[in-house]
Amino acid sequence: QVQLVESGGGLVQAGDSLKLSCVVSGRTFDVYKMAWFRQAPGKDRDFVASITKSGDSTDYADSVKGRFTISRDSAKMTVDLEMNGLKPEDTAIYYCGVFSYGMANYKYGQGTQVTVSS
Repeated sequence: QVQLVESGGGLVQAGDSLKLSCVVSGRTFDVYKMAWFRQAPGKDRDFVASITKSGDSTDYADSVKGRFTISRDSAKMTVDLEMNGLKPEDTAIYYCGVFSYGMANYKYGQGTQVTVSS
């Protein structure tokens, strides 16, 4: 089993920056990809960004390209999301997720709330 714990959420104003962090523990040797997702009130959980455990490939949702940066430390098994130029529409619960070899879906953490006021 793998466990994920997110931190760093909060209330900020539009245009501010915020950094989310996630610590991954447990069965981590077969983790292939680490990612961030978000879920706004009344909406489905959406993909935000991902990075391979090796760090050689990243992917971003169009809505955050140029504003958010995902990074990871494979030795410490942490994945961060640096968010700049935050907008009210970025308000959501942000979930850290990992995808492991042999699994059908991502495993998620409990989430951390990000609220951006206008």
